[in-house]
Amino acid sequence: QSTWGQRLFPFLFVMLFSRSNPSLSWRAARAASNRLHVLNRQLGAPSCARSFIRLESSSSAPSQQHVTTQYSTVNPATGETLHNFPLLKPNQVDAMVGAAADSFEAYRKTPFEERASKFQTLADLLEKRAMQYGKLITMEMGKPITSAAAEVKKCATVCRYYAENAERLLQAEVIPTDATRSLVKFEPLGIILAIMPWNFPFWQVLRFAAPAMMAGNVVLMKHAWNVPLCALAIEELFEDANFKSNEYQNIFVSEAQVETLMADPRVKAVTLTGSNRAGSAVGALAGKNNKKSVLELGGSDPFIVLADADLNKAVQTAVTARTQNAGQSCIASKRFILEQPIADQFTQMFVEEMKKVRVGDPMNESTQMGPVARPDLLQALHKQVVASQENGAKILLGGSKMNQPGCFYSPTVVANVKPGMPVFDEETFGPVAALVVAESASEAVALANRTEFGLGATIFTEDREKGEALAGQIESGMVFINGMVKSDPRLPFGGVKASGYGRECSHYGLKEFVNIKTVWMQ
Repeated sequence: QSTWGQRLFPFLFVMLFSRSNPSLSWRAARAASNRLHVLNRQLGAPSCARSFIRLESSSSAPSQQHVTTQYSTVNPATGETLHNFPLLKPNQVDAMVGAAADSFEAYRKTPFEERASKFQTLADLLEKRAMQYGKLITMEMGKPITSAAAEVKKCATVCRYYAENAERLLQAEVIPTDATRSLVKFEPLGIILAIMPWNFPFWQVLRFAAPAMMAGNVVLMKHAWNVPLCALAIEELFEDANFKSNEYQNIFVSEAQVETLMADPRVKAVTLTGSNRAGSAVGALAGKNNKKSVLELGGSDPFIVLADADLNKAVQTAVTARTQNAGQSCIASKRFILEQPIADQFTQMFVEEMKKVRVGDPMNESTQMGPVARPDLLQALHKQVVASQENGAKILLGGSKMNQPGCFYSPTVVANVKPGMPVFDEETFGPVAALVVAESASEAVALANRTEFGLGATIFTEDREKGEALAGQIESGMVFINGMVKSDPRLPFGGVKASGYGRECSHYGLKEFVNIKTVWMQ
């Protein structure tokens, strides 16, 4: 029995082999990978050279104005470039689309039991390899290793949920009408193009792929340009779980190549999790080409603390909600809206707890917060803080890059925040908490809604009836009362307004990429 480490060995070997020359040529990489393919055969270990060679010859939430010219592994904790991967050539992408179209005709006919068995195997592998995959996540985007391994294990839950429930949820529905028999059937669409981000490089992929593929679709995955090793590992994971190679394919392509893919009639739909700029572009392309689309975009989630809230619980939750993943989450709480009577007390407690957050080497299991993923993201975040300060905001804690190598930004608390300031109006993708004071619960809701976004929201109150009533007034796709916003395979996930449309997870997510077909018989 070969170990997963032996299978990933070609990736890591070539990556380390080329550290002195990050732009290692495709020919050199191919030669090195071929040598390791022979070595793996001698060891009796299946080789991952197929994926490496194909993809070497070639995000997703690109930063503003970013144009992908290659895929790169850059350790955000050190700033060291470990490896670059060229883009696929147009003829290679075309061949992969053709292979996916051919595989769909067979895959759509596989029984649910067979698909479910493969996803159960995939879940087993995720649990077994959680720490190894976690190290890839940490190396590429800086998530602390404990959280990274937990992300991988969470992926197993979404795989098991759909393996156990998809067949039942996609059963044809018999509808009484004037017909002898009328029913609604749910049939797969075909090739789904997925454009996924770097901030949860395994979870975002699996929470889409599990329902889409359990429904009978096949996947072309364009992952974020800064997590290529995670992308390759996920592709091999599907092969190890006995999926055929063309049922799930990773593609290293540019934004221009995405436009070509969107125009290809063989690609039936697209899903994107990423920035609003990317979402607008993909949504426009989907409309132009009459393709179904799901967009999960940015957020500026409010965290409302009412006067009757349990402040200890609210503060502890708020710290986690703002510093988890270094604040790099669309559903991270960003605007902390405090009812006047408890504003000063919450602020004091919150600042003291934020001071205690352990920032450091993300490979250290005691670290609570690692670096921001890229220098450009750190610079954009700091610009938002400075601009807000210049407009009257007061920095109570942090507010600057930490004095050490890598993309580390201090846990930051900004008070006296008002609408019109960047930390109120914009999505802050980093550990910056904006404190806003409201005179009443109704003003807190009004402030919460004073944003272009509508993804998630949190309310802390001991009056649950009041909390539920206020939840009905908040313009968002999700409201969590006395808890942090999170994703769960059993509940729909998505937003409104500029935060996108469509849903992932639950039976709603399962039915996003199916043909809802009416059958009427007399």
